[in-house]
Amino acid sequence: MKFLGMKLFSFLKYFLCITFSFLVLSSPVFAGANVAVKGEGDEVPSYVRANITGFDFHGEDLHLSSIAGAVARDADFSDVDLHGTTLTLSDLKGSNLNGIDLTDTLSDRVNFQKTDLRNAVLINMIASGSSFAGAQIEGADFSYAILDSEDQRNLCKIADGINPTTGVSTRESLECI
Repeated sequence: MKFLGMKLFSFLKYFLCITFSFLVLSSPVFAGANVAVKGEGDEVPSYVRANITGFDFHGEDLHLSSIAGAVARDADFSDVDLHGTTLTLSDLKGSNLNGIDLTDTLSDRVNFQKTDLRNAVLINMIASGSSFAGAQIEGADFSYAILDSEDQRNLCKIADGINPTTGVSTRESLECI
């Protein structure tokens, strides 16, 4: 009788494993962004650790979303509302960020190399450890942004223009001497 009970237990264990595997593997998988909720009925896309290289987000409202750890080289974020987002450890090299709103973003250790940040609003942005080498910043507003002192000095060398949204000069916002 003991032998029969062990066989039955083994069979049930095997049957449950197969059934569970079938259910997991047959579930639909959706490509694209994960979605979080920012308010009742409002969905916030999440591109955490996603490869969104070359994507076109022009003019979209992505505020409060997360793009942390994403590879977004040569993507179009022009005129996108990203205020309040997390961009930590993202690679935006070569992306079009013209007119973007990055107010109150956590943008530490982000690769902004060779990006187009013309007319961008970067007020209160935390960008410590980020790289802006080769970025275009004409008309960008960096008011109250936290930047590494070396980045701030290098950006001051090319700072020019007045932000069309805030009316603040790029040189003034960077506190260039």
